[in-house]
Amino acid sequence: MPLDLDMIRAASPARELVWLASCGSTMTEAARLARAGCAPGSVVVAEEQTAGQGRLGRAWHSEPEAGLYVTIVLRPALAEENARVLSMALGLAVAEAIARVADLRTDLRWPNDVLIDGKKCAGILVQAEGAAFLAGIGINVNHTSFPPPLDAIATSLRLAAGGRPQSREMLLIRLLETVDSFTRMLADGGRAPILRMFARASSMVSGKRVIVEQGDAPLEGVTDGLDSSGFLLLRLPDGSRTTILAGGVRPA
Repeated sequence: MPLDLDMIRAASPARELVWLASCGSTMTEAARLARAGCAPGSVVVAEEQTAGQGRLGRAWHSEPEAGLYVTIVLRPALAEENARVLSMALGLAVAEAIARVADLRTDLRWPNDVLIDGKKCAGILVQAEGAAFLAGIGINVNHTSFPPPLDAIATSLRLAAGGRPQSREMLLIRLLETVDSFTRMLADGGRAPILRMFARASSMVSGKRVIVEQGDAPLEGVTDGLDSSGFLLLRLPDGSRTTILAGGVRPA
């Protein structure tokens, strides 16, 4: 059933909330809001996306009325070097919201995937829009199944909770709170606290044998932590170490 908007608005009455039964992508709709000068924290939420966006040009599976498909317009005062860490701060926010509502333990995959038992349950996409940032967040909440080949790599909170339905309303309410909190932490304290928390929350940042997909030349090695800018360090088989600036990371 559709989201209970009265419940969500009662929890955050000052926030601009745009609800759409269906749209191509909440990122596109939020970009329009940002260009029109909307207030920080304004949020677009859709019951369905027909062209949901994921990282690296991938599509996001958006089953109607099953997940949270949200874009939040953020206007934090971030130095350029700290803006690169925003997606990691948002990953921490998503993980905390899931823990508080569904009581599920998550893992974070650099730079911005949220996993449960090795399967992806949420993803984050950050784009700049003028002086604002668009925080696109997709969470698989009450999906009971996924089409192939997603069924091998994706899960939902409901599936991870043994079939117990989850409240999308409470998850969105808590998500908006945690996004505000971690964004403020990044703006006030810089990237170092976020990087420390991300490294503790992720099993894949250090000591994990992985393959990094980088076009036609994937790299295999063992993760060796994060550098001071938030980039992933990879120890190669010859003992040398390289810095991963971007790319998909998966267990080897």
